[in-house]
Amino acid sequence: MDFRQLIRALQNPKIYPEQPPKVELVQTHISAIFLVGDRVYKIKKPVDFGFLDFTTLEKRKYFCEQEVALNRRLCPEIYLGVVEIKGQDGQIFIGQEQGEVIEYAVLMKKLPSEKMMDRLLAQGKVSAATLQRLASKIASFHKQAKSDEEISAYGQLQVIQQNIEENFVQTEKYVGTCLPPNSFQEIKENTYRFLENKKNLFKQRITSGMIRDGHGDLHLQHICLTDEILIFDCIEFNDRFRYGDVAADIAFLLMDLDYHGFPMLSAELAAYYLRDTKDWPLYLLLNFYKSYRAYVRGKVTSFRLEEKEISPPEKESILKEAQRYFSLAHYYAQKLNVPNIFLMGGLIGTGKSTVARALGNLFHWPVLSSDVIRKELANLPPQTRCLENFQQGIYAPDFSQRTYQTLYAQAEQILRAGNSVIIDASFNKKKYRAMGMELASKIGANIFFLECTCPAEEIKKRLARRASDIQEPSDGRWEIFADLKRDFEEVVELPSSSHLVLDTRAPLEEILGSIFHYLLQQEAKDLA
Repeated sequence: MDFRQLIRALQNPKIYPEQPPKVELVQTHISAIFLVGDRVYKIKKPVDFGFLDFTTLEKRKYFCEQEVALNRRLCPEIYLGVVEIKGQDGQIFIGQEQGEVIEYAVLMKKLPSEKMMDRLLAQGKVSAATLQRLASKIASFHKQAKSDEEISAYGQLQVIQQNIEENFVQTEKYVGTCLPPNSFQEIKENTYRFLENKKNLFKQRITSGMIRDGHGDLHLQHICLTDEILIFDCIEFNDRFRYGDVAADIAFLLMDLDYHGFPMLSAELAAYYLRDTKDWPLYLLLNFYKSYRAYVRGKVTSFRLEEKEISPPEKESILKEAQRYFSLAHYYAQKLNVPNIFLMGGLIGTGKSTVARALGNLFHWPVLSSDVIRKELANLPPQTRCLENFQQGIYAPDFSQRTYQTLYAQAEQILRAGNSVIIDASFNKKKYRAMGMELASKIGANIFFLECTCPAEEIKKRLARRASDIQEPSDGRWEIFADLKRDFEEVVELPSSSHLVLDTRAPLEEILGSIFHYLLQQEAKDLA
């Protein structure tokens, strides 16, 4: 019995143990799926596309077993097992003893189509609480996913470069139709530049155990939002497509949300995921992997243009879909190498130096401290105490002006080298904040003023503790707090896209979560 005959035979309701009134057939390029009441039988087509090979019965059995085992990691209640399809005297049997095995099928419970995430999104029925549960499920899956020496090798820079180069080579023939030549060139240049600039980050992802056996195909159509969140249909046919950075796995879903017009929900999901995992460095890789995922989707969609049986209207629709994916890949790629300026400001004792150091340590970004620079300009060691009266000595207005000028001059050098920078100072005057905005405009950098705040009684306690720290370069003390507070010019000139107020009474991890939530929201607003 050849495969076409098998397909016809499997559409007969009588051969199934469930005895359904009818059987519905759905086909993809690699599978034939039979909807049988509340069950689904899925067989693999005997095809070889290079990246997958289902050409023998033995291979199809193996990959059916792999599909069940791998998908049970995320929804064990759906994947019921592998069943034998037997044949005898031209008849087909399922779940019976007679006959020889002629095929294997994955047996699943049928999922409710009305609960698929893409449908619920279109109806506006995906809540923040659902996104939080989804992020938690994916984070837990990634934490438990297998990682070993073989899998970690897929995080090596050479492997990532090979995957990217393969994409570019395979899409050269679509340049000029599916994507403009200048976009193609910019995606290539920005991607390779990012890889070069972030070599150490990619190495750190390996050493920190972030290269895992993931899902590989994590997008909206593979998520069902029932009482339990069901994530299904991971890639079983090629380990290479599952092995990689967890950032690449979550980025696929985030990109898919962006593509379907939900960038704010994409930002919320990413923020929940980061807060759950505390994998803050992943933030730096999101646009890289979103660009990669969008580009792959554009490539695969473009391949369909080669199919001879599609009609002109279908071809036009496929072309537009590919163009949209490539356009999205270009959008992300344009953001890859843009440096950030973080102005960490606020009154003394509000924790700005603590938050600045935390961010700097996470991303290996230089932190420029006004306390240190001010002492250097006065030819003093940083720990020297200068308990001047308000706006006297090295805290006089003209000396403060020199301090900010020096801070920004050093920041400019760092930015021109392609790095982000954190400036830790009070930024108590509008003119000092304006200097940062001017520098960002001049360099083409993103800029964010993170204003640290907390109640006065907490500041008093912090300053008292800090006074006994002989390594502390700050001269801030409670005696001058009231004067400093009166002198601080309220931040009213900056748009919300550049200004975030932080309550530093919260735990540091919670503060970091607020910062990244804010940054993700700003990017989403740009896309929206």
